[in-house]
Amino acid sequence: MRTRPTAWRLGITLLGGAAMLGQSGLAHAQDGGDITVLDKILVDAESDEILVQDGYVAKKDRIGTKVDTPIAKIPQAVSVVTQKQIEDQKPRTLNESLNYTASANPNSFGFDTRYDAFFLRGFQAFYNGMFRDGLRQYNGPSAWFKTEPYGIEGVTILKGPASSLYGVSGPGGIVNVVTKRPKEEQYREVEMLMGEHNRFQAGLDASGPVNEDGSILYRFTSLGRKSDTDLSGYPDDKIYLAPAVTFKPDEDTKLTILGEYSKSVTGGTAAFYNSAYGVLSNVYEGDPAWNDLDQTQGRIGYEFEHRFNDVLTVRQNLRYNAVDSDIEYSGHYPSGPDLLRYWGHYTENMKNFVVDNMAQFEFDTGPVRHTAVAGVDYAWSDYDAGSGLSYVSVDDIKAAPVPYAGGQEMNQVGVYLHDQMEWNDLTLFASGRYDWVDTTSTAADFTQSEQDDSAFSGRLGLSYQTEWGLTPYVNYSTSFSPNIGFVYDDVSSNVSRVARPTIATQKEIGVKYEIPDYNATVSAALFDIDQKDGVVFQVWDGINKQRQLDLNSRGVELEANASLDNGFSFIASYTYLRVKIERGADGTVGKELSATPNHILSLWGHYQFENGTLEGLGLGTGVRVASSSYGDDTNTFKNDARAFVDASLSYDFGYRNPMLEGVKLQVNAKNLFDNQKTICSAGYCYRDEGRSLFGSLRYRF
Repeated sequence: MRTRPTAWRLGITLLGGAAMLGQSGLAHAQDGGDITVLDKILVDAESDEILVQDGYVAKKDRIGTKVDTPIAKIPQAVSVVTQKQIEDQKPRTLNESLNYTASANPNSFGFDTRYDAFFLRGFQAFYNGMFRDGLRQYNGPSAWFKTEPYGIEGVTILKGPASSLYGVSGPGGIVNVVTKRPKEEQYREVEMLMGEHNRFQAGLDASGPVNEDGSILYRFTSLGRKSDTDLSGYPDDKIYLAPAVTFKPDEDTKLTILGEYSKSVTGGTAAFYNSAYGVLSNVYEGDPAWNDLDQTQGRIGYEFEHRFNDVLTVRQNLRYNAVDSDIEYSGHYPSGPDLLRYWGHYTENMKNFVVDNMAQFEFDTGPVRHTAVAGVDYAWSDYDAGSGLSYVSVDDIKAAPVPYAGGQEMNQVGVYLHDQMEWNDLTLFASGRYDWVDTTSTAADFTQSEQDDSAFSGRLGLSYQTEWGLTPYVNYSTSFSPNIGFVYDDVSSNVSRVARPTIATQKEIGVKYEIPDYNATVSAALFDIDQKDGVVFQVWDGINKQRQLDLNSRGVELEANASLDNGFSFIASYTYLRVKIERGADGTVGKELSATPNHILSLWGHYQFENGTLEGLGLGTGVRVASSSYGDDTNTFKNDARAFVDASLSYDFGYRNPMLEGVKLQVNAKNLFDNQKTICSAGYCYRDEGRSLFGSLRYRF
């Protein structure tokens, strides 16, 4: 447990990384009538194992370097969604948790809870940019691993190419989800949530030592939800179970086992019928009688660490995960003046195995302090899909077998070296990696094709930390990513080919500022990324098809995070981004990439009253603004600018009544003013989600 002195004698500061449980202050009367008030004991919800955080401010993380490093020293842009931000904003999906992150765009496809589909610096990152606990997590074409926000203690976004350490990944960067880990102190929480559209949810989170000496720790996180949405026949149901256990036989050895079982049912169709090119109608494509996406996923893995001496520490991280998706979907097509319906059935299973072996060395060469990492990792992924279509009836598609639609198996081996060299206030990062990837693709007719790819990826970064907290930096980095699936050079045809690997280079300069004597950081970055053979989606006749193109992305990011001692926390970010098509379909070269606003601004503030008449009351509000963007890659029409307002209202009963210590009531609103607009990408249009309102009651003890 940690303690923090407060500025108020009877206050509880709720800025210690997540909403924290304060134990009742003890006061006793002395003979002379003096009162002695002890500081509140604050228990963090997060473990601070691999992501150290304080309120809305992240302090240290492994994702940028594979070793625990202060974020200010990493010569690359890093954003973090902390546990406190997650609890204040109550995101329902990983997409929502990224809403206030600079250069992250999770809103290109309107309302769609089926997938976490987000972009980083203008590049899609949802296939090869997803990592969990530092290990890559490939998604299949339609079998995507879903992240439950209640089961995580933070999200780290490393921006720009990161293949020099993490191998296969995209140009825009990677999103690393940090799983809740066992804690050394006892921690228990129950939460009930309910809201619009018959949304009912219950969560349980418990952790602590198993035995007296604390050498065995546990954590069990679970959630159950039953919910409708504002789309007819589109549910949002889930059960989530995540056990974890840590063994610490001595101070130099640790083994943590992390598991998950999750089953969800959402709608199989989230789209509205496009009555013309770039025109969205009010006709919902889904058929309530055939509209379920039934998904089951699981993962099991471990993190092992042993410190031999002051020089050598070894780690091995391993995980196997799998997801099975069964999608019932439907849509409309014109027949004369009428609209007729078709029904589809798509099945897919995706499996991943990854193991990362590394050795960390700490040593000096003269005045230079080294923290070096050498490692080798192996990853295997495999998916198989089936797809059927009927123009007759629901009963017909139910009875029909699902024909094989293709699959792909990938084996990847990578070796890497990284050295952090510190000399006085200078820090030089040098990373290099070589990957070999073998891919076997199977077409619908069971014919196979094989492809071997290999590439070197590197990063050079330099930062200088001044005595007043300002750290300027510069970096050059590259990425390499073979692509899962098939692409179409002409989306109007049925001729496809195996996708070529995507490669990219980035030049970035920036500055990070840790404001002295305040728990606050400010950062700015200027970047320029060239991508070759990137993969994007284009809808043709209602079918999502992939194609490849070359892009250049350049822009500016500004970001600030703070949790201050006066009860005020805030997040602010601004992004200027221009993504230009260098090679693509006819009529698109030299144009801007669709659904990519040039300006994105977001602000979120939260104030916790810690004394006075309103003590215990918490108020939060935020605004997300995006400028207009093009609706297609030929830039023939535009999406309107959009603005969304979010809000939260909470009351911590423990401020006034020690008997209710740990009880907190909270209400959250998404898109408070119900601003629904059309967003079009590659000529196909989607609809934003309207207002969503829900309340939660939490008890920590």
